[in-house]
Amino acid sequence: MNRLFKMAWRNIWRNRRRTLITAASIFFAVFFAIVMRSIQLGTYGHMISQSIEKFSGYLQLQNPEYFDEPSLDNFIENSDDIIKKLNATEGVKVAVPRIETFVLASSGHQSKGVLVTGIDPEQEMFVSNPEHMLAKYKLTPEIVEKLLTETNLEKKQIELLKFNENKLYHDLDRLALDLGLNPSDFEQYHGLLNKYASYSGEYLSKNDDGILVSSRLATFLRSTVGDTIVLLGQGRYGATAAGLFPIRGIVRVPSPDLDNKLVYMSLSRAQIFLDMPDMLTSIAMNLDDNDDMFDIQASINSTLDKEKYVVKNWEEINPTLKQQIDGDDKSGQMFLGILYFIIFFGIFGTVMMMIAERKREFGVLVAIGMRKSKLAIILVFEMLMVGFIGTVSGMLAALPLVYSFYVNPFHITGEMAKMYEDMGFEAVMPTAPVEGYFAIQGFIILLMVIVACIIPLQRIRKMKVMNALRS
Repeated sequence: MNRLFKMAWRNIWRNRRRTLITAASIFFAVFFAIVMRSIQLGTYGHMISQSIEKFSGYLQLQNPEYFDEPSLDNFIENSDDIIKKLNATEGVKVAVPRIETFVLASSGHQSKGVLVTGIDPEQEMFVSNPEHMLAKYKLTPEIVEKLLTETNLEKKQIELLKFNENKLYHDLDRLALDLGLNPSDFEQYHGLLNKYASYSGEYLSKNDDGILVSSRLATFLRSTVGDTIVLLGQGRYGATAAGLFPIRGIVRVPSPDLDNKLVYMSLSRAQIFLDMPDMLTSIAMNLDDNDDMFDIQASINSTLDKEKYVVKNWEEINPTLKQQIDGDDKSGQMFLGILYFIIFFGIFGTVMMMIAERKREFGVLVAIGMRKSKLAIILVFEMLMVGFIGTVSGMLAALPLVYSFYVNPFHITGEMAKMYEDMGFEAVMPTAPVEGYFAIQGFIILLMVIVACIIPLQRIRKMKVMNALRS
């Protein structure tokens, strides 16, 4: 067997061009399959991160009746002991108290239903972290005019500057990206952008009577920092909840759906507003390892009073997102299947070409006494070697690209970004971390190489030596 292996190794390098062509077809197959799957999984992970990890949490402790009837009447007690117990649970990264309800927000002639979220400003920094999302820069029409006067921007950059009028940013890097500024331009105009585009706003304090408003909601209500809006809704047991709330800051929420309707309020003020002293609607939890979600959920549920508490996971809380991801994943797998189909026939074609070119060679080997079974084994070894070279090189080539876009996701700008946001997605294209899917794609391609050998092996088995020698 060792001699056959050595013969196969020598054979693949007797015709380097043929070997390189075959390996190249496998290389590109593995490369594109890994990159495509990585983008798919990265997109799903980002959607979950923005909508779940950065807002609702992977698990929520609720009143048993709250899930079927999300009313403020189905509350839980704001117990420090329960929160400490959850934070001490193995696998739970953080547990934070919440009050969530829908009310009507009004400013001038504009009104809209909004999601009011009462938070502990200090603890919430470990989950959604609204302070990080505070808008610190804004491109008003007046600022755009000043920048056009004092800068020498290119035509495309001027178009992008006007396109992004009235847009809010929490850092200058994202603003520079949307304007298409290269590093040298950014360094040149950094001072001007910081001078003119700076936007006031501050985070909530523990007993603050103000609110934070999401950027798209603020635009709809035509309100800004310092303005006061009216919130009108229903508190616990049908009590009227109404109040005037000054806007302390504007937050740019990554999830477009939340950015259209979110209002942050300090937990103490929300309890007064909704007549819920020392009460909560939920306690949101994030985890150290999301793969352990169901085990941690079952563990916590087993230790709680089932008449008072129940733990729900994000798939139960947000089934729409789960269905959206599952549906998109199926379509992604379908496109990957089409890619595999094309790849398979590419590999099969190169194998058939190799067999056809070497027909006379095979005939000579059989004529001088080599058994067809050994010849078939050598051919399998050759294809496995070429497949291994193509697979490993494809994985190595994809590795830096996947890792680079995982660490620094590709940010989409301009009209394409607006199209993404209108569809409900953040304008960013990340990749998934290097995990099991890497090896799975390589294994599938190697399996396809083996399957592609079946028909050529049958041809060798049925080969007529005289016909092969005459070819």
